Amino acid sequence: MPPETDTTSDSPGTLRSFRPRNWALWRRPKRFIAFLVCAELLAFAWFAVAFSTTPVPGVPDWLRFAILTAGATVHIQLTRRQEERRRNRVRTVLIDLTAVWVFPAAIILPAPLTVLLVLLIRIQHWFVARRPAHNFVFSSITHMLAATVAHSVFLALGGRHWEALSAVSSLTEFGKLVVAGLVFETVQILYVSSILSLASQTKPTVRSVLGSRADNLLEAITIGLGAVTAILLVVLPPTVAIMAVVTVVFNRLAELEQLQDDVRTDPKTQVFNMRGWTESAERALARATKSDDRLGVLMIDLDHFKWINDTFGHPAGDDVLRNLAQLLNEVTRPSDVVGRFGGEEFLVLLPDADQAAATGAAERIRAAVAQLRIATTNKRGDKITVFDRTASIGVAVYPDHGDTLQTLMQAADAAVYEAKEGGRNQVRLAEVRPSPLPLA
Repeated sequence: MPPETDTTSDSPGTLRSFRPRNWALWRRPKRFIAFLVCAELLAFAWFAVAFSTTPVPGVPDWLRFAILTAGATVHIQLTRRQEERRRNRVRTVLIDLTAVWVFPAAIILPAPLTVLLVLLIRIQHWFVARRPAHNFVFSSITHMLAATVAHSVFLALGGRHWEALSAVSSLTEFGKLVVAGLVFETVQILYVSSILSLASQTKPTVRSVLGSRADNLLEAITIGLGAVTAILLVVLPPTVAIMAVVTVVFNRLAELEQLQDDVRTDPKTQVFNMRGWTESAERALARATKSDDRLGVLMIDLDHFKWINDTFGHPAGDDVLRNLAQLLNEVTRPSDVVGRFGGEEFLVLLPDADQAAATGAAERIRAAVAQLRIATTNKRGDKITVFDRTASIGVAVYPDHGDTLQTLMQAADAAVYEAKEGGRNQVRLAEVRPSPLPLA
């Protein structure tokens, strides 16, 4: 991403959002501002309709509202420092657990109380998120919208009938919760993925907009916990206190998972670092060895990278590296493993790829790099576009060029040097290892 923005969420619960760095609203692109205003006006129009058709909350509604507010407050206050640390580290989508309290409100409470609960949660999160006001307002409105729409859908499906459930009726009620959960998440995705795409100065990736597989698994678990909280709130309200403990513990587990991911990720480019890439590559090589499959390794070296740093400055060089990493993720297969070797060098592991397939993949990457245009700034802070960059790529294939990851990397690295010496901007295949001499 360019130095002015990244895509970290500032949201509670499962909300996906954006976190620009020191960007005022009026400095945003016009299409961004137009979408933001239209989306918020649409949300307020929906709130007016939802509130007008909602009966006045009764005493049981207020008691349940108080229980959810208390649980959310305990959760937020006990995990405040963890959330601050997580938000400072995350570069893509942040998923926390306060939807455990918002989703049951969407199921159980009238729309006005649901909106009020989200507002109280968001006020507490303001001191943790510390984001520009327009970001924070948009995130809050999106969460309110998702909850109230899910509430309306749940009511349209017949509402809750949990007093005396049979085996068949319990499946029906479970289905309603699943549909409401999907609606709750879909509304957020539609709103926030759109604003994320408009906020980005480069082509957004699926990961930057939707998060990783682990993020989405955590999100599904969070909504599931919210459904459990809703059931407890109706059937046995005092046991909701257990969910406060569960969310605090789960928050700690999520932070540990993130710390483990940080150890394997290059902070500048958000692809695997050498540790993460090597671990994944070793596992893939072990599978290829057992199944007698081919496996390719590409070493990619950006030509004349030092010239970019010397001419435009290191921030521009960092932007080039980030865009190159993003490009590699876009032009490779989901099963391929992209990592940063160091400096301006990257590695790509290609499972189930022979010499022809690996060379073809390398040629596609080389051609894509040549077409890359990178919006960045120069040493004076002026906006510029870096283009006409090239890459030299070395290709090695198991078992033709090596039977260990180390020998494959060495063979690919040697092929890169051949490409450099041959004039750069080309792909070179490593030399085939000589067959061992037979014993006399």
